Amino acid sequence: MNAAALRDELARFPQLPLVPVPTLVEPMPRLREMLGGGPRLFIKRDDAIAFAFGGNKVRKLAFVGARARVEGADTLITAGGVQSNHARVTAATAARLGMRAVLVANGVAPEPRTANALLDGLLGAEMVYVPSRDDRMPKILEIAERLRGEGGRPFAIPIGASTPLGALGYVLAVAELQDQIAPPDAVVLSTSSGGTQAGLVAGCRLLGLPTRIIGISADEPAAALQAQVRAIVSGVADLLEIDPHRMSKGTAIEVDDRFVGDGYGMPTDASREAIDLAARCEAIFLDPTYTAKAMAGLIVYVRQQRFRDSQTILFWHTGGQVALFA
Repeated sequence: MNAAALRDELARFPQLPLVPVPTLVEPMPRLREMLGGGPRLFIKRDDAIAFAFGGNKVRKLAFVGARARVEGADTLITAGGVQSNHARVTAATAARLGMRAVLVANGVAPEPRTANALLDGLLGAEMVYVPSRDDRMPKILEIAERLRGEGGRPFAIPIGASTPLGALGYVLAVAELQDQIAPPDAVVLSTSSGGTQAGLVAGCRLLGLPTRIIGISADEPAAALQAQVRAIVSGVADLLEIDPHRMSKGTAIEVDDRFVGDGYGMPTDASREAIDLAARCEAIFLDPTYTAKAMAGLIVYVRQQRFRDSQTILFWHTGGQVALFA
């Protein structure tokens, strides 16, 4: 399959016009120099998507929000942490579509509201707080059942919109990237709920690209994330009515969980250095939860010469920089 055929195949799925493609691909020569040379470094700027302060969740919600509209939903329900990027973009999508948004957050209401929590309020989202991550999905189901009982039409969205439908946003993004530069030798990105990485892996497999997709975990163990990505890729095959055996071949599912540190959202010395280097060398802002740890992984890979000098490595910036203001 080529990029044009892939676009035609995906065109049968409704999509909201939230991403004015393509997002920029830029070189990072000063960061490369700071690291003492090594492979050519590029960055894909999904952080610069204009809608709702951007990030990878916008590409996913373009498909998932469109499905909600087709089904006649009047409320979007999802969950995340108090400073969830996904919750922020879901609230923005609901506002754009004239729907309600109900966001389930594990934690307590911040006082004062800052960063994503501030934006959730500005977007008119209703906030519901639960004690732990394990309590989020039961609360989503409870709220959806209550709203249906009141005559509403709720549409529940899993964490990160990391479903096969949401992953189509990044299947399409692979075709977009192919129009911008020759296939890079590797893409490095932050991975957590698995949908973005699954879309990139599926896109590379469908187009027969040799590019490695290296997910740097923000929280989960590598084996758990690999299983999640594998399940979503299989779901993409089902959506596209493609032989799952064919979709299982090609680009490997690589997850590196060595940069998580003490846990989700907790900075490390390496992630702090990554934030400083990206800003001072390239005027790129990273967030402490996701992209700083992914960039820390890229920096270590370059310093340890795990890439050849002749290679091209692309850092896919998945956004989240609003968290710098938390």
